[in-house]
Amino acid sequence: MQKTLADYVALHTPLSDEDRQILLREIEVRHFPKGTVLLSEGEIARECYFVLSGCIRQYQLIDGEEKTTAFYTQGEAAVSLISFSQQVPANHFFVCEEDTTATAGGTGSEEQFLARHPKFAEVIRIMLEQSFGKTKDEFARFITSTPEQRYLQLLEQRPDLLQRVPQHQLASYIGVTPESLSRIRKRIIQRH
Repeated sequence: MQKTLADYVALHTPLSDEDRQILLREIEVRHFPKGTVLLSEGEIARECYFVLSGCIRQYQLIDGEEKTTAFYTQGEAAVSLISFSQQVPANHFFVCEEDTTATAGGTGSEEQFLARHPKFAEVIRIMLEQSFGKTKDEFARFITSTPEQRYLQLLEQRPDLLQRVPQHQLASYIGVTPESLSRIRKRIIQRH
């Protein structure tokens, strides 16, 4: 699994054989069973995760109802950025929707790693910038699109989620009820 991380990092910056060995040797990889709660609302995030396999869902409880705000799958970082960086309580949950393998690192371990291997600070910066840019683009697209357009974008960009997570979570993710999602799917099928 560390090889997957090294391959992902290599997409952003050239890695020597020595750099790959550093990642394989020093980055902690952990396995979390389906249903594991990695972060609860009100807790301070102590770790960041990079998903190597599996799926982490982010959601908020609003009036007792779960509202899914993100799914993190292979090659994506699951970070409660404000909670982690500012050490304030999180306003959301992270839960493993599948058995998940991910890197897990806290502030102390990250600082120690970067002190020993400063080259990787640039890699982390690039990965954070790309993640932030992707999130901003997704948010802008979400605000300016209809629920049907959101579902079609999901079909196009993340079709694997349709088989991996329950329909009520997908409905919440695109901002509709499960019944509305069923109607959207039916209209799309009828058109094709």
